[in-house]
Amino acid sequence: MRSLDWRSFLGRPRLPSPPLDALDSLYRQPILITGAAGTIGTALALRLGNICPSTLLLDTSESRLFDLQQSWSAEGVSGSMTPILGNVTDRTLLDEVFTVYAPRLVYHAASLKHVALMEQQPLAAIANNVFGTLTLTRAASAAGARVILLSSDKAVEPASVMGATKRLSEIIVLAAGGTVLRLGNVLASRGSVTETFARQLTLGHPLTITDPAARRYFVTLDEAVNLLLSAVTESSPSLLVPEIESPSFITDLAHFMAASLAPGVDIALDFTAPRPGEKDPLHFWSASESPRPASQRGLLSIDIPPVDESALESSLAALRLAIDARDRTAALLHLSALVPGYEPGAVALEASDHPVSS
Repeated sequence: MRSLDWRSFLGRPRLPSPPLDALDSLYRQPILITGAAGTIGTALALRLGNICPSTLLLDTSESRLFDLQQSWSAEGVSGSMTPILGNVTDRTLLDEVFTVYAPRLVYHAASLKHVALMEQQPLAAIANNVFGTLTLTRAASAAGARVILLSSDKAVEPASVMGATKRLSEIIVLAAGGTVLRLGNVLASRGSVTETFARQLTLGHPLTITDPAARRYFVTLDEAVNLLLSAVTESSPSLLVPEIESPSFITDLAHFMAASLAPGVDIALDFTAPRPGEKDPLHFWSASESPRPASQRGLLSIDIPPVDESALESSLAALRLAIDARDRTAALLHLSALVPGYEPGAVALEASDHPVSS
């Protein structure tokens, strides 16, 4: 899929490459990437490997971390890499990483991201997305390192557990003086709608779309990496979003992929109901947020309201107690209190009545 002409589908100018001052700031310093074996983490790691001398690659998946090692060797990346098999919720491991390797910058891409699945698994989503981010941020702050969080447009006025946990992760990173970059859908990424369409086309099945009017913001994988590299030059704390004028219709994406991967074949579209936690439309900022030009082209900066750090700490402590007790109902109530406007959906609330569901 990555060989497809995504530019013809997007119909907009390519987002700018990172400026030299961004690349210069990355040169000669060790960098930690969490979720390094995911689609974006891997692309970022391979790019950084030719910029900085040492890249630390943390991921929970042994097989994908091994694949990343193989790609590193096959592509002849110039810098050294250190694979680290582990989880961002492990404070002892993180302290060891910061002590031994002293990374000054952390790209935090580790996240549970599948919206419908996380509605069924709310405790797992909160434990990983919220407390993984909190543990990492505290370890980085203690070591004097800066965190750049890869977030999602689903964090804007969230309608899902996944979106609410990403919004709370944003609040945590910004309160610690870090940087947040919200992205939309990344074309040709693992688990994305493009992967679903490609699989359906291979099997000769109809392409499933929730609604004819459904639209999403899309960026290419290369653009996503460029935005992450550019974000390093922005002052902290900063909340950043891509400068994209309008979203694209998912039906247009379906027609484009059908024409590209199955030319001449009559492909049907099957419109289904939205899955639990999904909402439309999605935006890069909420009604209470105001965008302005960032210092780098291709990015907008969102004004950040002040955070009561003492209240945040006590509320997170209460949420932690609910997670440790595996009290799903209490956890969802605390999450909704921490993320104004978020209301747990029926599936997430039903999951709180079934212990094996999360």
